[in-house]
Amino acid sequence: MSLDHPNKVEQRRPDWAALVIAAVLVAIAAVIYLDASRLREVTGYSPVGPATVPGAVAVVLLGLAIWTVIAAFRGDFPERERQEVGPVVWIVGGLAAQMLLLNTAGFSIATGVLFAATAAGFGRRKLWISLPLGIVLCLVVWLIFAGLLQLSLPAGPLEQLFL
Repeated sequence: MSLDHPNKVEQRRPDWAALVIAAVLVAIAAVIYLDASRLREVTGYSPVGPATVPGAVAVVLLGLAIWTVIAAFRGDFPERERQEVGPVVWIVGGLAAQMLLLNTAGFSIATGVLFAATAAGFGRRKLWISLPLGIVLCLVVWLIFAGLLQLSLPAGPLEQLFL
């Protein structure tokens, strides 16, 4: 009931963004459950097998989807702020650049570009500072992973100097 007009019933509209999120949760749960159901054939003598945890995750995701639908119709979600497109474009562009550069330029340069683009997305637009800093930090990470942990990360021309 509305406080201004006691005889007028308040009309509730569902939160369409929340309903879309619920639909995505249902789709993810269905994919996980279908994939896990193929693994049930592998189960041997124990009732706990490789499909147990994915099946549980699918059930939890389905529960979250139902909860989201209920909250969407009740109007329980807070008012959302306006979405800033610029930072999202910077970060998604950085991820795309990293994926394109990873095999050719190597881990340090590709991830340094992602670092600089993310910094720009968060408002730090001095790329001449954040790009070299990101490359150096990522080179240190590469050295730790490749040298100390003996894990393989893509090596480019910069990493070849240390091999």
